[in-house]
Amino acid sequence: MTAGDAVPHPEARRPSLGRRLLRRVPLLGAAVGVVLALWLVAANDVGAVADAFGRVGVLGIVAVVLVRVVIVGLCGIAWARVLSGLVGLASGPFVLLRFVREGVNVLLPVASVGGEVLGARLLTFWGVTGAASAAGILVDMFFQVVTQALFALTGVVLLSQLEGEQAATLAAWCAKGLALSGVVLAAFFAVQRYGGAAFVERRVSALARRFAAEGGAAPVGGGVQAALDAVWDRRRGLPLAEGFLLHLAAWFLGALEIWIALRCIGIEGVTFAEAVVLESLSQAIKSAAFPVPSGLGVQEGGFVLLGSLFGIDPHTALALSLVKRVPDVVLGLPALLAWQMIEARRGLMVPPAAPPAI
Repeated sequence: MTAGDAVPHPEARRPSLGRRLLRRVPLLGAAVGVVLALWLVAANDVGAVADAFGRVGVLGIVAVVLVRVVIVGLCGIAWARVLSGLVGLASGPFVLLRFVREGVNVLLPVASVGGEVLGARLLTFWGVTGAASAAGILVDMFFQVVTQALFALTGVVLLSQLEGEQAATLAAWCAKGLALSGVVLAAFFAVQRYGGAAFVERRVSALARRFAAEGGAAPVGGGVQAALDAVWDRRRGLPLAEGFLLHLAAWFLGALEIWIALRCIGIEGVTFAEAVVLESLSQAIKSAAFPVPSGLGVQEGGFVLLGSLFGIDPHTALALSLVKRVPDVVLGLPALLAWQMIEARRGLMVPPAAPPAI
């Protein structure tokens, strides 16, 4: 720096108050989650929870982890289908990065979309343009949320068939929440598909340019909105439908984790339909508390609340939540290591010879 260079004022480099507060939301959410989790443990018999968890056994845990592998793999393939034919990339990197997305979301103190932003950035290391990567993650997230809403709706319909005032009240509240979610999702789709691009371009293109600067190709073809238009092209109905259905199948497979765990614990009266209610509504509750990293404490409270509808005691419900968290750790830690390896090797990754279509 020469004497004539202007020295930026320290205040000019400081992020705004709103941005600083936003960055602290995940940490605040994590603190709330830890307090809630500790309260749930203190309010119940730790020995009984440990006993219920122990009855799952090694084979039960392995089965649950394998189901989770299939679920994450299906979601990775669904992400690949969103960009099928538009980028010169097979499904393998998408599946790998989907595991990384999950690992970041469940093990790091970030809000539930932190893994998605990172996944879109890492995808550019394979030569995908920043615009295409941003558009692909937006559409993939849209499919994921819409299919989760349909999954939750299935749970609400099944729940409404149960007798009792508690079930009826919970079903009514969930139905109202889904109605509100439908409005939000319709707006999200309209922004992507029907000219709400000004906001998208201002906000997401900044990410696209940053992705490009860190290893991907520069955005071409008009930026993020042009990439979104290419993804949503009417001639791409088949790959989009495949991505949508794969996400829907993945949600329903999640109920298999609960069914396996409960069978291993020794609760044989719970049907797969009831497992769908437990999984769908617990996931909905967890998603509603998205500022809390990995739904810490929220997931446990949801299982305690929902389990009581089916005669599942709080100890077993907490053990069930712990079983659901085992794959988070078993698969999440290697995923975080994979992320660091990708970062270290990004300079060795050679982009495709032909530029992507978007």
